[in-house]
Amino acid sequence: MSMSTYVVGIKPADEKFKKMYEIYKKCEEAEVNIPKEVEEFFNDEEPDKKGVIIDIREMECCKEWGDDSREGFEIDIAKIPKDIKIIRFYNSY
Repeated sequence: MSMSTYVVGIKPADEKFKKMYEIYKKCEEAEVNIPKEVEEFFNDEEPDKKGVIIDIREMECCKEWGDDSREGFEIDIAKIPKDIKIIRFYNSY
């Protein structure tokens, strides 16, 4: 079993997020297709109550890092987009 490490930024929930989240949940409850615009808003992922999840591994602010016995990511905090307020690191198996 292998492990992957992820680094995401979170744009905190605002009024637009709350409206889109409500639409998403209502569509799920009604068992109808979620509108494309709503899916795109959430980057085709299940919404996270904290806000919009952005994969920052491919952004300029994030670089893979490693040496002989360690590996991970370096985040240049000066290059993080201003609307991202939370950084989440997690491992998935």
